[in-house]
Amino acid sequence: MRLTRLLTPDGPISGRYEDGVVYADDGTYEVGVDGRLLPPCEPSTLYCVGRNFAETLEQMEYERPEEPDFFIKPPTALLGHEQPIPYPEFTDELTYAGELAAVIDERCRNVAPAEVPAVVRGYTIMNDVDALDQQGRTARKAFDGSGPLGPWLETDLDPHGIDMHTDVAGERRQEANTELMLFDPDEIVAFLSRRFTLRPGDVVAFGSPANPGLVEPGDSVEITYEGVGTLRNTVVGSSD
Repeated sequence: MRLTRLLTPDGPISGRYEDGVVYADDGTYEVGVDGRLLPPCEPSTLYCVGRNFAETLEQMEYERPEEPDFFIKPPTALLGHEQPIPYPEFTDELTYAGELAAVIDERCRNVAPAEVPAVVRGYTIMNDVDALDQQGRTARKAFDGSGPLGPWLETDLDPHGIDMHTDVAGERRQEANTELMLFDPDEIVAFLSRRFTLRPGDVVAFGSPANPGLVEPGDSVEITYEGVGTLRNTVVGSSD
């Protein structure tokens, strides 16, 4: 089942998504007519894992981590499906990275890997936007608009062994399978739960395959994960 949130003239609504229609408790809403898609959850925190694909380590000349290497984005980083990505004035090197992400369903801590499916509401897609020329991970990755998320939440998905690809301006830039992760989704959620109390709606992103790269104003970025869907956003100049 696909769950989503829609911004209508009367405010946000939540419901089941099917073929361009959101079925909410108070009726049905057509996406693009009655409102636009919002990020499919309202997290207190976005936990993001980096350096989680061996090919990416080789490409970026990173050392292989002994445990998941993570950073945090704030909720203000979020953008919805098809919402423009502003190109910040403070960077000349903006990059994309297509990532699978889990959304937590219940408050939890110290979760064992085998218990993770029971505390995950479902899976969605994140674009880990990075201002590559900034100093330090927070400056690079935690600014407004650095976390497009969507298009919806897929509740019926096994995240192991699924294909993905990223197209930028119609050109295939990334192609991989989640079985190539160094740490699988269950391991990562369990690892983070030993350090943080995870809350309903929190996001855990599992890292990008090889070939994250530069984008320019006007570029469309389409990230597809098998069984989830396609997250699409277009980069716009700061004056647009």
